[in-house]
This record gives sequence, C-alpha cells and structure tokens, in this order.
Amino acid sequence: MHTSSNKYLIAAAICCFAAVLAHLGCIVFGGDWYRFFGAGEQMARMAEQGLWFPTVVTSFIALILLVWAIYGLSGAGVIKRLPLTKLALILITGIFLIRGVFFVGLMPIFPENSLTFWLISSAICLLISGLFAVGTWQQWSVLSGKNA
Repeated sequence: MHTSSNKYLIAAAICCFAAVLAHLGCIVFGGDWYRFFGAGEQMARMAEQGLWFPTVVTSFIALILLVWAIYGLSGAGVIKRLPLTKLALILITGIFLIRGVFFVGLMPIFPENSLTFWLISSAICLLISGLFAVGTWQQWSVLSGKNA
C-alpha cells in the first residue's frame, strides 16, 4: 500500500498522543490520576506530597511517547520524513511488543500495580505495537526509498 498517509501509523500516533495526555494529566491532577491509571499507591502518595520523582518519571515517559507519536506521523507521510524513520518505527514496534508480551517480568519490579493494570496496559501496548507493525509494513518500500 503506497498512499500519501497511512491510517495504521496515524492511529498508532493518535494512541501515543492519547498516552502523552494521560501522563500529563497525572502530573497536573496528581495522586488520584496516578491511582486511576494504576501507577501504584507509592507514586500517588509521592505526587500528593509534591515530591519530584513522579513528575520526572512521568514527564520522561510522556516525552518518549511524544517522540514516538511524531515518528508515527513521519512514517505515515503526514509530516516531513524524520531521520532514521524506518529504524525508529521498527524499534518502537519492538518496544511496544516486548512491553505487551513480557509484562510478567516487570510485575515484581512494580509490585503495587494491580493485575488489572498489567493486563489492560499490556493489551494496549500490543494494540499499538500491531498498529505500528502493520503501518510500517505497508510503508516499507516508501520508507526504504523504493518507488514501487
């Protein structure tokens, strides 16, 4: 498929933008948002106490997701092609896939997160990974610079 804009990569970018907004919401609205999104009671309490850690960690995650959303739009042809777009899309797809599949290995590191959090967030990561994968596959020849 060689269209000027790829709906799967656009959908992946929208999902990333939504995740950015959710993370920024946690920073702005504090503990209740951290609890709602399953970040754990410790993060919620630290946010309520005004400690820097939740804000820094959440901002870092939001920044990464923002960059990934922009790369999705770049790969989709919505914005100008960014450097290393093909490689970035492959890595983004892989990271979302790994996060979605191997969440069991992360669970002991974050014991306060509920099983519901892990199942829902992992399903979301798998969905986004699938969107990036299909979109990247469809755009492969365009991203490779081959006009077929």
